[in-house]
Amino acid sequence: MMMMGETWTQLYSLIASIMFLWAMFDKYFPSHLRILIMSYNKKLVSYVSPYVQIEFNEFTGEYLKRSEAYAAIETYLSTKSTSEAKNLKAVVIKDSTQPVQLSMGENEEVADIFEGVKLWWTVKKNAQRKQSFSIYPEEEKRFYKLTFHKSHRDFVCKTYISHVLQQGKAITLKNRQRKLCTNNPSQNWNGYRSQKWSHVTFEHPATFDTLALESKIKEEIINDLTKFSQGKDYYAKIGKAWKRGYLLYGPPGTGKSTMIAAMANFLMYDIYDLELTTVKDNTELKRLLIETTSKSIIVIEDIDCSLDLTGQRMKKKEKEKDEEPKDTVKKMKKGEEESDSKVTLSGLLNFIDGLWSAIGGERIIIFTTNYVEKLDPALIRRGRMDKHIELSYCGFEAFKVLAKNYLDVDSHHLFATIGHMLEETKMTPADVAENLMPKSLYEDAEPCLEKLIEAIKTAKEEAIKKAEEEALLKEENEEKEKKDAAEKDVKVDESLAKEVKENGVEAVKDDKALTEEVQENGVTA
Repeated sequence: MMMMGETWTQLYSLIASIMFLWAMFDKYFPSHLRILIMSYNKKLVSYVSPYVQIEFNEFTGEYLKRSEAYAAIETYLSTKSTSEAKNLKAVVIKDSTQPVQLSMGENEEVADIFEGVKLWWTVKKNAQRKQSFSIYPEEEKRFYKLTFHKSHRDFVCKTYISHVLQQGKAITLKNRQRKLCTNNPSQNWNGYRSQKWSHVTFEHPATFDTLALESKIKEEIINDLTKFSQGKDYYAKIGKAWKRGYLLYGPPGTGKSTMIAAMANFLMYDIYDLELTTVKDNTELKRLLIETTSKSIIVIEDIDCSLDLTGQRMKKKEKEKDEEPKDTVKKMKKGEEESDSKVTLSGLLNFIDGLWSAIGGERIIIFTTNYVEKLDPALIRRGRMDKHIELSYCGFEAFKVLAKNYLDVDSHHLFATIGHMLEETKMTPADVAENLMPKSLYEDAEPCLEKLIEAIKTAKEEAIKKAEEEALLKEENEEKEKKDAAEKDVKVDESLAKEVKENGVEAVKDDKALTEEVQENGVTA
């Protein structure tokens, strides 16, 4: 027993010594020599070992884009790891047939047998060492390692890898949850593993059936979207990037955001809500575009309020030049505001239909605005924004859709009255819907329709009152302008009279002096 105890003691001591020496080697041994020794060690092992290894890195293209192969492998192995792996990571998926998705933990290994061939998958990560001190965590390089016998090289390269990628994509499509994404501020992009987009599950219930819009316009939009989604070969044939631009414009409350949700639900696309004010410059705008996936809608809402992209760019610059702030503090503040985002119109145009717009394919770009006349013509010209859709005030057809949605009625004796009133009074679908919504469980259709009639009457009275006030204000402004012009003319006349008077006195003095001079010269002569 004493001999056995001494053996274990010596073994523990040996292991501790090896661990200590390895730690010292890893920490203090020169990095270039350490890399050289490890490379020779790998060569020696690979020369002796009959196994081949293939690595699939998480990021490709100088870390600009996440590898689709990595994502497909991760999904494929999630089914294998559930039954075999001991170290697992869990991700909760809401409202899915598979509420919890499991994947392999770090340094975990699972075996896969395909057509009688056994292979091994391992998930690894390597921390990228930094030469200088940094407050940010070390960047990690994640990858999957596939190990197999060298006799199966052709089978793995030609058949097995294709099988894994196809199965992974199929599982992803089956369990796919659509996302609503927003871009993170660019100052938070620390390291290539930091996410440029954050997302939540997209759960908006809007459809074209519930959209308060004329049926003719709905049908036109649906046909356009269908043709686009099935047009991969057509776009390749005509030599254009597989993308389409929509401009949605109209007063607030006319359903622009709801239209976007209905389009996403119809096509089963993700939505990327791009906030331009948090994007530092054009380069980072491109990086955001690279991170978006195909089958997605990229949205810039209220683009007339996003940076300085309207048609008033030159006028605004000239005005600011004339009104340059004299206060040093104001100048500094203005400089800070201007340095927040340097996205230019040309950068955005390249994002929409330049070379970078062809990355990925099958994307829809949507701009929304309340004031289309404020936008730069270059931004919304035909061919760049392929389809312009005006969402205006509520008409009778839109009202009938809302009545069906909110009250579940297709007809009512008050419909004719409401239809006539909506022709005379401007009211947005949002306002109509608010008045149609029952305020209690026991409120039926008629009180809601009567409430809407009263609201339309009130809106009409307010519109008349507002028009009268605007007319009065316009009249006052015109009178003021006339008065100012008259006063200006009087001042000009007085100034001219004064100038003439002064010039007249000077002329008399000059004539008198000239006469005296002539007389003197004459006498002298």
